[in-house]
Amino acid sequence: MRFLRLGDEGAEIPVLRAAGTDFDLRGVTEDLDGGFFERGGIARVRAAHEAGELPELDGAEALRVGTPVARPSAIICVGMNYAAHAAESGAAPPSDVVMFLKTPNTASGPFDDVPLPRGSQKSDWEVELGVVISKRVSYLESSDEALDAVAGFLIGNDLSERAWQLEAPGGQWSKGKSAPRFSPLGPELVTPDEVDFRALRLRSFVNGEPRQDSSTADMIFDVPHIIWTLSQYLTLEPGDVVLTGTPEGVALSGRFPYLQVGDVVELSIDGLGTQRQVIV
Repeated sequence: MRFLRLGDEGAEIPVLRAAGTDFDLRGVTEDLDGGFFERGGIARVRAAHEAGELPELDGAEALRVGTPVARPSAIICVGMNYAAHAAESGAAPPSDVVMFLKTPNTASGPFDDVPLPRGSQKSDWEVELGVVISKRVSYLESSDEALDAVAGFLIGNDLSERAWQLEAPGGQWSKGKSAPRFSPLGPELVTPDEVDFRALRLRSFVNGEPRQDSSTADMIFDVPHIIWTLSQYLTLEPGDVVLTGTPEGVALSGRFPYLQVGDVVELSIDGLGTQRQVIV
């Protein structure tokens, strides 16, 4: 199943996209938020769709695409989860999951403009597989339990201001990760039965030129291991988003220029759609 939120920012309509048709979910839920996932919302939508109870959303094609999950309580990120990206960052591959946080208000629609932060000289792109959490989890016994806590997958752009991330005093990555609109998400939340998250091609382009091209098969730590590990340190809440790391091909490598006003960033992950942001 494929879920979207369409409409003006702050007034998005929850939508099911099936066989190219957008169905209005307002008769089932007010929004695609943590409560929706926690209370079995996906199963309720499936039942309503199979019963033919969902109306089509008129004019859906003209509406803005928002984040496919309403503002999460947390955006939890994994760093250096592809060996080649760790190498281009000047670091050895990690022996354990590297975790950092982005503020929830960085979440934005997949086609929304992204403002270059004031004073930024080193803003960078990062295509990532995002995981949306379906239920509250803490201290999972093993990674075998992890997929039961996954509502679905989406594309995330972990935009990063590298000088603030790596050069600013304090050693806090989140300083460079939390500028406004620095976490474009979507367009769709795709349930696990629709995609094989273990081998998805990830790509990014800047101004039409290729930058990243890899596969989730190249992750150092896979999705179940990430979810299990995170659960040992914090409680994951329904609707939270976990970004699982980016492959090589970012500006931090020194091979490409950092983002400037007017640049166009495009991202894609097979089975999950595409994103496009203009830097303003």
